[in-house]
Amino acid sequence: MNESSPIRTDTARAYQPGEAPVRDVRRRRFRPIRWLVILVLLAAAGAIGHRWYEARTDKGAEPATAHRTGGRGGRHGGMDMPQAVGIASITSGDMPVVLQGLGTVTPLATVTVKSQISGYLTQVQFREGQMVKAGDELARIDPRPYEALLAQYQGQLARDQALLQNSKLDLQRYQMLNRQDSISKQNVDTQGALVKQNEGTVAADQALVDQQKLNIAYTHIIAPVEGRVGLRQVDQGNYISAASTAIVVVTQLHPISVLFTLPEDDVSRVMRQVRAGAKLTVRAYDRGDAHEIATGRLDTVDNQIDTTTGTVKLRALFDNADEELFPNQFVNAKLTVDTVRAATLVPNSSLLQGTPGTYVYLMDGDSKVTVRPIKTGETDGTHTVVVSGLNPGDRVVTDGTDRLKDGAPVRITEGAQAAAGDGKGDGKGDGKPAAAKPDGTGDVKSGAPAEAAADSQGAAEGGRRHRRRQAQ
Repeated sequence: MNESSPIRTDTARAYQPGEAPVRDVRRRRFRPIRWLVILVLLAAAGAIGHRWYEARTDKGAEPATAHRTGGRGGRHGGMDMPQAVGIASITSGDMPVVLQGLGTVTPLATVTVKSQISGYLTQVQFREGQMVKAGDELARIDPRPYEALLAQYQGQLARDQALLQNSKLDLQRYQMLNRQDSISKQNVDTQGALVKQNEGTVAADQALVDQQKLNIAYTHIIAPVEGRVGLRQVDQGNYISAASTAIVVVTQLHPISVLFTLPEDDVSRVMRQVRAGAKLTVRAYDRGDAHEIATGRLDTVDNQIDTTTGTVKLRALFDNADEELFPNQFVNAKLTVDTVRAATLVPNSSLLQGTPGTYVYLMDGDSKVTVRPIKTGETDGTHTVVVSGLNPGDRVVTDGTDRLKDGAPVRITEGAQAAAGDGKGDGKGDGKPAAAKPDGTGDVKSGAPAEAAADSQGAAEGGRRHRRRQAQ
């Protein structure tokens, strides 16, 4: 047979040393594919076993989770757990319309006492910080120089009065002689002029005497107004210059006023009440706007608006019998201009702003909330008048609104139940713990540590299982 034949060559060819047969090459080529198939089958078996184990675990844990979350646990107990909220009831009442402005306590009279004459201060007759009445003597200046001048002017006055009297007697004689044609008319007229000259001199001397008497009176420095004296500004023995040296400051405290400002948009509302003769109440609060200091009445409104700030000044008077208001003290003045009667009131903590405008979360039964858009009116900082959208007796969420949405499940906390029951609507509880309801409705009260821990653990476990399923 021909050795060059292809058939004989393929079948009868001798293998070289170390060369593998064709079957071995093929067997080695299919070996990785076989291992890959085995790995895939093992992975599938592991996945099936994991799902079977997870199904058994979920089935055993579902009753306990449902009991803790009110039947909403299941496989997604962590996501469907009701949000704990605080609620308040909508009430009806009177809402005062209050305008608020920044104010300063301003005394009706602040007098810096100074001497009207010069001299040495010989006596200080007041105690720093004491209350004085108008006319009380505060200090005294040495009166002796003025008393000496008074004696001198009184002597001049007596001399000139004698000259006047003598000139009047001469005038009477001249007039008698003139009627007897024993003296000329010119002598009579000259004597009459001399009498008038002496009368002027006497009047000038009398004025000097009166001035010195007044200066002596000025040596007694008295309180011009009733009030409290401040710190002494000059000591006894110092020389005081007239109208330049301050002795003490007297501040009137009863009554006292508060000057405050309001925006120009509120002027018309205030002026309508003032023209109608209404006595408007003004309340002064401290700097933190938390404590009411005093209550007074509106006294007057300024006659022009400040163009730089767009505000108008108002003055309110306070009796200040307890001296709670102190001069130059900063206060928050709240002016009550009107009162809305029988208004529907909602707590400010329940008001939210969003796409619907102003809205609240309204309780739909005891376990669900709905979004309710409302229109609001006046507010006093704590409650707001509801023009439309709510009725007295409705319950709104005041606490825990950050995670809510329309139709979301909720559970009412113990504090909110108490607040809603007493009609205060502040959404704050009394802090007392309470146990869960025995009927298994899921209305778990805040303040039960064991139940809350179980809820938290169940929710965390449910969330982990849900993430594992998503990853798969």
